[in-house]
Amino acid sequence: MTTDAVSFDCQTCGACCAYFRISFYWAETDAHPLGQVPQALTKAISPYRVAMQGSTSPSSRCVALAGEIGQSVGCTIYEKRSSPCREFEMGSEGCFKARKAHGLPA
Repeated sequence: MTTDAVSFDCQTCGACCAYFRISFYWAETDAHPLGQVPQALTKAISPYRVAMQGSTSPSSRCVALAGEIGQSVGCTIYEKRSSPCREFEMGSEGCFKARKAHGLPA
């Protein structure tokens, strides 16, 4: 995380959730006994990988994202979110790229 990232608030941003394809191993879904991401909110993209619905389209926006980008947002499955979401770093290069794409300051 960069020092500039400290001033960012993910709950007023949400750009990453509406920019990247959110794909991960299918066993993270509740179709697997140890998975927790709701399978109903995913789409198969290969025999072993799924993506969050909405994040595979050209106007990408994860189906679990509620609210308005740059204003007030939240993840409706936050406690059950996938590994890419858990591992995404505020203030990273990807964060800046998504913010820029949505007209937010980086």
